[in-house]
Amino acid sequence: QHRSRWRRLDPGRQALLALAHLRNGDTYTRLAAGFGIGVATAWRYVREAITLLAAAADDLAAAMARIRAVAFAILDGTLIPIDRVADQRPYYSGKHHRHGVNVQVIADAAGRLVWASPALPGSVHDLTAARTHGIIDILTSADVMTFADKGYQGAGGTVRTPFKRHRHRLRLSRRQKAVNKAHAKIRACGERAIAALKTWKVLAKLRCCPRRATTIVQAILVLHHVETGRHAR
Repeated sequence: QHRSRWRRLDPGRQALLALAHLRNGDTYTRLAAGFGIGVATAWRYVREAITLLAAAADDLAAAMARIRAVAFAILDGTLIPIDRVADQRPYYSGKHHRHGVNVQVIADAAGRLVWASPALPGSVHDLTAARTHGIIDILTSADVMTFADKGYQGAGGTVRTPFKRHRHRLRLSRRQKAVNKAHAKIRACGERAIAALKTWKVLAKLRCCPRRATTIVQAILVLHHVETGRHAR
C-alpha cells in the first residue's frame, strides 16, 4: 500500500514486531536489536501496524449490536499510566495520585471485554468521561441495564449504582446493604475486562504522546476480539 521500493521486514515480521511491542511492552531499542533493524524503522513499522489495526475498531454505535445481545452490561473506568508530560495538570488523576489517561470499559455479564472508549486526560471524572462519550445516552436508548460503581452516581437512565451514605443518610438499611453486596458481586465481573485489557503490557505505562493512547487502545481491542473469537471457535 505504501508502494515502498523495499522493506526491511516482510508483512508477517512487521506484524510480529507490533505484537511484541503491544503484548510484551518491548521498547523500540529492544525490538530494533531483536529484529535487526534501526530504532527509527522499528518505531515507524509499529506505528503503521497500530494505525491500521485501530482503523478496524468499532465505535460505540457499531458495538451496540453486541451490547444489545447481553443480559446486562458493566461499565467501569480505568487509568492507564503515562510518562509525565509538559502539560501535566490535565493528566494528573487525584484519585490515583499519578499521571494517566481515562478509558471507559464496557463488559458483558461474564466479564468479557466488549468495548473500550477513546482516552481522555486522567483528571476527567468517570461520570464526565461516560457522558462525554455518550455512553449513558446510548445504553439508555438501547434499554440495556448497566451496573456501575459509586463514581457514576447520578448518571440516570438505565445505569444502576450502589447506595451511598451522605449527610442526609448516615446509615444504610439492611436491605440497602444487601443490595450493595449483590451489586458488588456483579461489578466484580467487570474487573476481568479491565484485567484482559491490561494483559497487553504496553498499557502498564505508556511512553508515548498521550494523544496516541486512543489509537493504541483501539488496536488492542481489535486484537483482543480476534484472539477471543479464535478461542471461542
